[in-house]
Amino acid sequence: MIMAKENNIKPIELFNRWYTDELNLRKEKIPSVCCLSTIGVDGFPNARYISLKEVAGDCFSVTGPVTSRKGIEVSAVNKIALTFWWKATERQVRIQGIAHTISERQADKYFNKRSLYSQAVSSICDQGKEIEYPENLKKRVLQKVSEATKIIRPNNWGVFSIKPIRMEFMEFKESRFHDRKLFELGNNGWTLNQIQP
Repeated sequence: MIMAKENNIKPIELFNRWYTDELNLRKEKIPSVCCLSTIGVDGFPNARYISLKEVAGDCFSVTGPVTSRKGIEVSAVNKIALTFWWKATERQVRIQGIAHTISERQADKYFNKRSLYSQAVSSICDQGKEIEYPENLKKRVLQKVSEATKIIRPNNWGVFSIKPIRMEFMEFKESRFHDRKLFELGNNGWTLNQIQP
């Protein structure tokens, strides 16, 4: 085991560097798409792709309705995982951490950055609930967009700030001898272990 601070390696800085590498090489959309995994209320793991909004300080921020399935699951058990796969650089980052909601003022800031259409969808739709007539719901969203210049954040829309306790960085190799580094947060800060492929 190596003390990460002794080698001047900080996992958040390494994440930001890898993210930038992918951004510079990738031809498609930005590499913010990641898989958020939660512990379901029925005991089964649950995973879905979402968009990372920001890395602020030492935390990762994601958004969405707190009344959706993911919101309910995070509220019940706030131990979550984020997984990134970056095709251009052939790198994977796995994060385990603790999620907490942030203040309403900060949630307003994130919501106000969304497009008007995205705001309308969030204010009208009840994410994950059954729907009988999708076209009627779509018409309501379009009407809201056409009538509104500003949409107020709905009470059930929030931001989860995820503080990592483990971060694994893997670089894929054609030989299959992948390079894997595991950072773990303990009482004395981050430790680093090189782990087998």
